[in-house]
Amino acid sequence: MTTTIRPPAVAGTFYPARPAVLNQALTEMLARPEGGTLAHAPKALIVPHAGYVYSGPIAASAYARLYSLRDRIRRVVLLGPAHYVVMRGLALPDADRFATPLGDVPLDIEGMQQLDGSPLVSRSGAAHEQEHSLEVQLPFLQQVLGDFALLPLVVGEASAVEVADVLELVWGGDETLIVISSDLSHYLSDVRARAVDRETVAQILALNAHIGHRQACGATPINGLLLAAQRHGLRAVALDVRNSSQTAGDPERVVGYAAFAFLTTDAQLQPEDKGAILLNVARSAIGAALGREMPTLTEPSWLSEPGATFVTLTRKGKLCGCIGSIQARRSLGEDVRENAVAAAFQDSRFRPLKPREFDDVRIEVSLLSPLAPMDVGDEVEALAVMRPNVDGIVFEYGRYRSVFLPQVWEQLPKPAVFLAHLKEKAGLPGNFWAPGVQLSRFTVSKWQEPGE
Repeated sequence: MTTTIRPPAVAGTFYPARPAVLNQALTEMLARPEGGTLAHAPKALIVPHAGYVYSGPIAASAYARLYSLRDRIRRVVLLGPAHYVVMRGLALPDADRFATPLGDVPLDIEGMQQLDGSPLVSRSGAAHEQEHSLEVQLPFLQQVLGDFALLPLVVGEASAVEVADVLELVWGGDETLIVISSDLSHYLSDVRARAVDRETVAQILALNAHIGHRQACGATPINGLLLAAQRHGLRAVALDVRNSSQTAGDPERVVGYAAFAFLTTDAQLQPEDKGAILLNVARSAIGAALGREMPTLTEPSWLSEPGATFVTLTRKGKLCGCIGSIQARRSLGEDVRENAVAAAFQDSRFRPLKPREFDDVRIEVSLLSPLAPMDVGDEVEALAVMRPNVDGIVFEYGRYRSVFLPQVWEQLPKPAVFLAHLKEKAGLPGNFWAPGVQLSRFTVSKWQEPGE
């Protein structure tokens, strides 16, 4: 029986063609992933597909989580958007193996034959011949998984339901990993791209299967996965969100990248229980920094997942420290610990907390939602859409940046006063406005220790 091999099409352009150089590049990227560890093995990933110099580190933030699953994952179902052909539905290749500089990857022939019976799926060598969105994922998968079978699908014009239905046919069990290849926004300025991508990230985390193609080139397979995630009770975790200006590109014309993992949903945890755990983590971190002997905490697995928090300290009713993170860049547990210690000892507005004040300090932990851009043209529009006592607001203008938590509405209940103080906090006049101003909003879940 003759074996048909698809040769690499973008080795030497999107990624190194020499095996030794490619292996070294992969090793370096996979050694420094962003985000925290995951509490559960991912069932699916979303990863970018630009040249490695641009999006490789972001993709590595997802693939690094697969090392421990090397002996479990035996099949990868890989979907990416069609960049070079116009087609309806999804296309399988007419090959038996895909080649990369690291060796050949065998295809899942049985799974492909199963999909041959679907009216949504066809065979097309032309669709796969030059398609980089699938090819650039293979060296990563070879590096972290070793031996596996590949089921590659190029996605053309299709509905989210159609893609989800195809995924259902090959969903499999723990042995099967689903990978969706997609970049985010294309060729916007750095400032505009960050705003657009924040909204896309928020939609993906909410499993909102209405991503547009201006938001992500792989919107069609992403939407299909989001529907499938709803059906299977998965939740999305953002591992890394950046753009090409943060890796190797021009800040005036960037492409957005993000890495997501889709995990099985934890057993339901009551919000008050979660808050008690976060408050204990914060107090233990401050106590340990003061030399106190603190009880050993048994931390639940969800604390190892990415999260963004603010930790606020008050003493005798007065603020004495507040430090936080706007976006999730580390595990939730680490974020709370670091912010608690920083609020106690590194907030430049206040003197460091003294050991004798530890028992009097009251801790509040705020867990932030993903940022959502506010599409406003001027200050009048901004004031009209601000939601008192609901929104936290991030103000950005060039190098000027500031943030207010929703709790600040208690002191500044009028939107105009709230926004003026926010601008002053950034170092600008309270009446400042310019076309480059960017506003984003977020909400918080907050928990405070009793007392006062």
